[in-house]
Amino acid sequence: MANRPATTDGGRVRDRAGRVLLWLSAVGAVGAAVGAYGTVADAEPAVTVVETWRAYGFVVFAGLFALLAVRPRGYRGVWPLVIFHKVAMTVTALVYARNAAIEGTGSILIWDGTLSVLLVLAFVLCRGWVAEPRR
Repeated sequence: MANRPATTDGGRVRDRAGRVLLWLSAVGAVGAAVGAYGTVADAEPAVTVVETWRAYGFVVFAGLFALLAVRPRGYRGVWPLVIFHKVAMTVTALVYARNAAIEGTGSILIWDGTLSVLLVLAFVLCRGWVAEPRR
């Protein structure tokens, strides 16, 4: 089986566009992590650990998005994980939105829903299912 190039000339623009979407996702996650500092600092003792977990999660996702932006075909196993998480959060928020007592579903629908679309689009643009040639 012959190795084919990861991108063709026409694929460079798509690849670049996908990488830009991933960098935007990474920057957004960094912004969310920075914004979570106040939430953690002001959290009630009963939810401090949960809010801290959430803040660290923003940092982890920023790193995952950055890894994918740098080498979109170098981490094929990361794509389904990040896409699954964002889609699962969006679907869960849709289900939870039926219960008015559950707060934050609107925010999750907007942010994770948008990220779901961006990630799937970046996956297609970057051809995330194609492995980089071995070095």
